[in-house]
Order: sequence, then structure tokens, then C-alpha cells
Amino acid sequence: MTGKDLSVLQPYCENDMRRLKKISRSIFMRFNEPMPEADHGEFYSIANMTLWQAYNAYNPDMGVSFDGFLCSCLQKKFKTELTRRHRQKRILNQFAVSLDATGGDDECGNLLDFIPSDFDTFEEAMKRQDREQFHDRVQRYISKLSNQQVNILNLLMDGYSPAEIRRMLEISSKEYADNMQTMRSYENVKILF
Repeated sequence: MTGKDLSVLQPYCENDMRRLKKISRSIFMRFNEPMPEADHGEFYSIANMTLWQAYNAYNPDMGVSFDGFLCSCLQKKFKTELTRRHRQKRILNQFAVSLDATGGDDECGNLLDFIPSDFDTFEEAMKRQDREQFHDRVQRYISKLSNQQVNILNLLMDGYSPAEIRRMLEISSKEYADNMQTMRSYENVKILF
């Protein structure tokens, strides 16, 4: 050790780090966005590390009290941590894509059209119902759809691709995706089961 006085740390470490937590909480309250209670523990850990780093870096000749120096260090560390978290969210959000999202008018459809799956809603419903009961449920399902959605459903059943359907019905990729989302929604499909 360099002969620094450890007693400067004592007020921060007493009573389960009450003073350090109080300072940290006052800094949280000044942020533009409220910090969830669940994150306080992580930030108290950062505060503990920062307390020790500030103690090692502090020089009384700086012309500022240790309290002021520590507050400044804590603010910088907390802001850095929040910036890092926001950056991670932005990076992750860049890669987030809805399965119903289309790639534009020149695209063939949405991601769901390209993901191979052997799950077929109608086939699964057929397994669970006798034919007559299933027929009634299909009729109720179709009755909940708009005319355009029924047209899309008929063309899909006839084997047309999403691009061909959009061209035939003269609708945009977004309009097609919105209709498909409605047709696949739980509220509509639950009738079949």
C-alpha cells in the first residue's frame, strides 16, 4: 500500500454499505429513464468496485473532496454501463425480424413462407375432429375472414406462391403480410381445434 488512510472508506462500508447505496440511488434518480429495481443490485456491485478504484485513484491535492470525487466516478461508471446496455439492445434489435415481415414488393413472401415445417394447421385439426364437425369449424373459420383473406386462402390452397397471389390480387407485400397475420392469428385459428 502507498500509505493511504483506509478510514476514508469506513463511512461507505458501514451498515451494509448504506451510504454508498444512498449515493448510488440518488444518481439513479437523476437519469432520464427510471432504472428497474432488478438492476439496482448490479449497479451496487459496480458502485462497490468503483469505490475501491476511486480510493486508489484519489489524491487530496486534486482540490476536491473524496465524496465529490466518488460521486463523479460513480456517475461516469453508471452512464458507461447504461450506454453499453443500450448499445447491446440496438445491436440485437438490428437482427430482430418478424416472421411475418416482408422484404418488399420484389420479394416472394415473408420468412414463414420459407421456413420448412411439417405442421399444418388444417391437417392437425382434421386429426382431432370427425369430418362433419371439422367441416362446420372450417366454415366458421372462413366466415370470420374478409373477402380478400378468403381469396388469399383459396389461392394458397391452389398452390400459388405469395408473389403470384399479390400480383393476381394486386396487393402490396405489407397488405399480404397483414392478411396472413390475421388469418394465422390465434383468435381465428382456435375455432379449428
